[in-house]
Amino acid sequence: MRSYRSLFRTAEFTPFLLSFAAFAAAQTIGGLALATLVFRATGSPFLSAVSMFGPQLAQLLGGAFLLSGADRLPPRAVLSALALSFAAATAVLALPGLPVWAVFAVVLLQGLVASLGGGVRGGLLNEILTKDGYVLGRSVFNMLWGLTQMAGFATGGALLAFLSPRTCLLLAAALYVLSALVTRLGLTARPPRSAGRPSLAATWRANALLWSSRHRRLTYLGLWVPNGLIVGSDSLYVSYASEAAGMLYAFGALGMFAGDLAVGRLVPPVLRPRLATPLRLLLAVPYLFFVLQPGVALSAVAVTLASVGFAASLVLQERLMSLTPDDLAGQALGLHATGMAAFQGIGALLAGTLAQLTSPASAMTLMAATSVTATLTLAALGRHEERQSAVPGTRPGFLSEPAAKD
Repeated sequence: MRSYRSLFRTAEFTPFLLSFAAFAAAQTIGGLALATLVFRATGSPFLSAVSMFGPQLAQLLGGAFLLSGADRLPPRAVLSALALSFAAATAVLALPGLPVWAVFAVVLLQGLVASLGGGVRGGLLNEILTKDGYVLGRSVFNMLWGLTQMAGFATGGALLAFLSPRTCLLLAAALYVLSALVTRLGLTARPPRSAGRPSLAATWRANALLWSSRHRRLTYLGLWVPNGLIVGSDSLYVSYASEAAGMLYAFGALGMFAGDLAVGRLVPPVLRPRLATPLRLLLAVPYLFFVLQPGVALSAVAVTLASVGFAASLVLQERLMSLTPDDLAGQALGLHATGMAAFQGIGALLAGTLAQLTSPASAMTLMAATSVTATLTLAALGRHEERQSAVPGTRPGFLSEPAAKD
């Protein structure tokens, strides 16, 4: 599968993307509205950042308890239920007079439920597309995420100039309902990929198996740590430039789109593995510029350039899939999504704390410097591991034993 045309000829690929687009639009509009609501109510950069990204920490619990469901539950039913639960929770967040502690209780529950979404979507995409179409299809998926974020944050910023944050939250709830409808009507009812009941024991066994290889561990850490630290910087846009936060998020999404387009469509497969470290460095280095506290225009340029580096995830996801058997693809991608969300939540907490103690600009710079250090460290460990375990005819880190069944 070598072209976008062949992708869109694939049955269910288009409704799969449309359902995700509605869900992503709801997340961007709702997240920006909630962060603005909390910042206006409290004046706290920390609480604003945590309201937007902190709930992703709850996905750690979901990853520990629920991830086996990514391969052991019917994907259409899970995605429909997930969208409807987000619609209900977002409508609750729009209630007038809701105290701040209740806001955080609701969004933490959202984060717990969301832990299944990444694995289910990733595994379903793996089923819809053939093996040779996965990277191109994933790049389209990522580009759609970037475009939707760009449109969602720009639209959300414009709506917040005329409407209240609570009205924008209700609009987000309606988009979640639309996502559930498209999922239910546009996708077929597939059976689970793996036999057995979802359970804590099954989740832990498969996670331990996935984590047992040093190659996969380094791949997971490469997906999680640099990304999470930079998303921590992203979480400070509202406190850094509250009136222009939607624009900064939109330009960041534009950079993501450009990076995924270039890596997924234009870069030859033989060159992709070499781009993981340069792209992760690109993700962080422009944020070092924020130490100078640039204006909105220069900040938008830096954010756009840095966000091209998010395409490193595409390269590393391809590597992860090459190390994982098909019957664990959903849980492997779910563990990636859960860990990435958790590290993004940790990044938001850390960035918000630093911003509270110093300033948003200083915190963004410190998070970027830490991301650069993490990338260089992981690259050095990866080179050492390749030298240590290079054995002709083997695939380092591939799971040779089958996943345990319940």
